[in-house]
Amino acid sequence: MKSTKALLVVAVAVALITTSCSVSDSQKSPAAKRVSLFDGKTLAGWTVLGCKAAVDSGDILIQEGNGLIQSQKQYANFVVEYEWKALKADKWDSGLYFRYTTVPANRPWPDRYQVNLRQDDEGNVGDLKGAQSKGMTKPGQWNRFKLTVQGATAALEINGQPAWQADGLTVDKGFIALQAEVPGGGQFRFRNIFITELP
Repeated sequence: MKSTKALLVVAVAVALITTSCSVSDSQKSPAAKRVSLFDGKTLAGWTVLGCKAAVDSGDILIQEGNGLIQSQKQYANFVVEYEWKALKADKWDSGLYFRYTTVPANRPWPDRYQVNLRQDDEGNVGDLKGAQSKGMTKPGQWNRFKLTVQGATAALEINGQPAWQADGLTVDKGFIALQAEVPGGGQFRFRNIFITELP
């Protein structure tokens, strides 16, 4: 009789544990998926504003003007990875904007936030305290950036190395855009652009 009761207790315990595990598994958020923002063939998924850009040899080539190549979708928490190369020998200037919702009237670019690609300022976000680094990029070569944005925090890796982490983001969600600043900063190429949306 005692062994029967013991077996019954064990069976009930196993059933409860199994039910508990299956409920917690079903409540887990799905794994974050890394997807391409640029297919290497077209500008599908992007809107070109105030400038001229084209797909050239599998890259986005910013050709002319002051403006943006803007994502059609807005993002909240994410990891965006991209490679870029300046074509100008010096005084190059471009950038990647994130978490903005509008562009002010009569201006080509948003007020914030910009991961700068200006010579000697590469990777820095001017309006985010602590978002600065120095000497981590390779002039005239492809450089790889990985920007992680979660809540009020942003962090950047440059060519596989941590560059900075900073708090203070005040916009919850917005577009991602490549900056065109060709008259002052020259042409740029971008490739291997991926995004992973985070919970």
